[in-house]
Amino acid sequence: MPDAPLSPSTDDLLDAAVSALGGARREGQVRMAQAVTAAMEKERHLAVQAGTGTGKSLAYLIPALRHAQATGNTVIVSTATIALQRQLVDRDLPRLADALEPLMEHRPTFAIQKGRSNYLCLNKIAREEPEEQEALLDEEELGWLGRHIRRVTDWAQETETGDRDDLEPGVPDQVWRHVSVTSNECIGANRCPHGEECFAELARQATRNVDVVVTNHALLAIDALSDAPVLPEHEVVIVDEAHELDGRITAVATAHITGTALTLAAKRAGKLGADGQDAKLIDAADTWDAHVPSLEVGRWTSVDDHTRSLLVALRDEIWGTRSRIAKAPEGESANDPETFAERHNLSAHLLELHDALVRMLEVFDTSDPSQQSDVVWLTVDERRGTSLTVAPLSVAGLLHTRLFAENTVVLTSATLSVGGNFKALAAAWGLPKGTWDGLDAGTPFDPQRSGIMYVPTALPDPGREGPTPESLDEMADLITAAGGRTLGLFSSRRAAQLAAEKLRARLPFDILLQGEDSTGALVDAFSRNENTCLFGTLTLWQGVDVPGPSCSLVLIDRIPFPRPDDPLLQARKEAADAEGRNGFMEVAATHAALLLAQGAGRLLRSVNDRGVVAVLDRRIVTKRYGGFLRASMPQFWSTTDGEKVRGALRRLVAASS
Repeated sequence: MPDAPLSPSTDDLLDAAVSALGGARREGQVRMAQAVTAAMEKERHLAVQAGTGTGKSLAYLIPALRHAQATGNTVIVSTATIALQRQLVDRDLPRLADALEPLMEHRPTFAIQKGRSNYLCLNKIAREEPEEQEALLDEEELGWLGRHIRRVTDWAQETETGDRDDLEPGVPDQVWRHVSVTSNECIGANRCPHGEECFAELARQATRNVDVVVTNHALLAIDALSDAPVLPEHEVVIVDEAHELDGRITAVATAHITGTALTLAAKRAGKLGADGQDAKLIDAADTWDAHVPSLEVGRWTSVDDHTRSLLVALRDEIWGTRSRIAKAPEGESANDPETFAERHNLSAHLLELHDALVRMLEVFDTSDPSQQSDVVWLTVDERRGTSLTVAPLSVAGLLHTRLFAENTVVLTSATLSVGGNFKALAAAWGLPKGTWDGLDAGTPFDPQRSGIMYVPTALPDPGREGPTPESLDEMADLITAAGGRTLGLFSSRRAAQLAAEKLRARLPFDILLQGEDSTGALVDAFSRNENTCLFGTLTLWQGVDVPGPSCSLVLIDRIPFPRPDDPLLQARKEAADAEGRNGFMEVAATHAALLLAQGAGRLLRSVNDRGVVAVLDRRIVTKRYGGFLRASMPQFWSTTDGEKVRGALRRLVAASS
C-alpha cells in the first residue's frame, strides 16, 4: 500500500500562491508565514508587525488554511474594518483557493460571519406597526424614513444575502435599525415565522465546517465574553488590525443609560400589558431626568445618597417592568409571533439597562477608586441629550481569561510596535507573560530613502482652538510646493474645517473635506486627481490607501494625544499612576504613538512612492516623550529644514509631470 502523501509545507504553499498570483517572494512575508505556522504548532501566542507591502494577509491565511485542513478545526480571522473583510473574502481567499487546491487535501473553503444586525430581518419588515421611536420624528423626517424603508423592502424581494453591505446605495443607520435586529432582539429561528429563510441564519449555516471564517472584532468580542458562542468552534484566532482590538472590545463592553431609552422602553412595555409597571418606570425616568441638570458632567467615582437612591429606583423599576412583560401568555408564540417577538426584544433590552445600572452601582459602592473595575461618566449633548455611561477600566483581564486562555492567538497589524517594542499593546491585551513571541517582519519599502519626516520647530505649540496663523502659513507653503497632493490629518473636526476654509481662500487647489461626501467618494476623488487635497480626522488617519503621486505630502496638525477630558482614558492613566507606572506614557503617549504610526503610514503605499510627512508640532522633537513617539513611526529621514523639504516636494512634482 503506497504511503500517504505528505502535507505540503507552508513554504511550498506560499511559493505556489505567489507564483500563481504573479507576485515575487518577499523575505518579510516568508518570515511571518513561518512564525505563524510555528505559533499554531507550538500553541504559543504571536504578535507580528508587518509593514505595508509585506503581504501579511497571505502570510497568515496560508498557515491558517494548512492548519485547518491538518486538524479539521476552523480557524477564525478577525478584522476591524469592513474593507479588510471584503478584501479577504472577495479577493484574497478565492485566489488562494484556486492556487492551492492542487496541493491540498481539498479545495480551501471559507465564509464570512457578521453580527445579526448586519442582515435584513424579514420578520421585522413584515410588521406593519410603526416603531415607538417614530413618535419623535416630524412629518418630513417620517417621509424620508418611509422612502428609505420602502426601498429596502423592495430590495428584500431580490437580494440573496440580505447583507447590508450588498445594498447599493446604502442607507443611514437610523433607517437600517428599522429593518434589522440585534442578537438580543432576535426571537430565534425556531419561533420566527421567517426562520427558514432568515438571512442571518443562512449566513451562519454557511460557516459550518469551513476552513476559515472571517469575522470582525465586535463579534469576536461577543463570542469571547458571552457564555453562548456565536462563532464556530475553534482553537486558533488570527486578529488582523490588532491595534484596534482594545478599543473594539471596550466598545462591546460599554453600556449607556438615557432618559429617552427608558421612556421608550416603558411605553413599549405598556403595550404588552405591564399592569401599570410602565407608569412607574416613566415616573422614575422623569424624576431622574429632572435631577440630571444638577449633576456634574464627567467621571463619577461616587454619588450622593439622593442620586444613588434614584439610580436604585431606576434599576428596580426596570427589573419590575421586565418581570411583568417577560412571560408570554400561552399560545402567543404561535398565534401572535409579532407580539411575541416584541416581548422577547424588549425583555432583552430591559435586561441590558438593568445590568448597566448594576455595574454603575457597584462602582459607587466601592469606596476606593483604585479598586473599581468600571468607569462611569455623564455626558451632555445638545442633540442627543444626557447619557450615563459605564465602560471597563481595562479589557486585559477579560481578554486574558476569555480569549488567550482558550485559544492560540496571532495578532498582527502594520503598527504594533509602540516606542520600539510590543510591550504596551501586550499589556493592554492581557497577553500572559511567557506565552507569546513577537516578530517585526519589516517592510519591502525603504523609509529612509523614500520619505522625509519634517518638523518645523519655529512654530508655536499648537492650541486646542484649531490651526494657528503660523501653522496655516506653513501648510500653505508645503501644499504649494507639493502641487496639492496632500492628505491633511487633523486632531479634530473643527481644526480640519478651519484649515480647509482658510486654505481654500489662499490656494488654487481643490481641498476636499471629510463630511462633505462619503469617505469612500472623497478618497476616490483624491486618488484620481493628483492636484487635490483631502482634509479630515480619525477615519482618514487609518483608512486611506492611495498609492502614487496623489498622496505626496501627509500633514499632521498636532500630536494626537487623547482629549484631557476623556473620562475613560483619564481613568486608565490615573490607575497606572496609582500602581507606580507612568500613566502618561502608558495611556496618552501610547494612544498618540499608534495614531502617528497609522497616520504616517498613509505616505508609502507602494515601492515607488516618495514624499513627506510633516508633523506641525515641535513637541515631537523638543519633549522627552518625542523619541518614544518617533520610534513608533516609519523611520524616515528627518529634518527641521523647511527649505530642503519644499525643494524635495518641488522635485517630486517635476519628476511626475
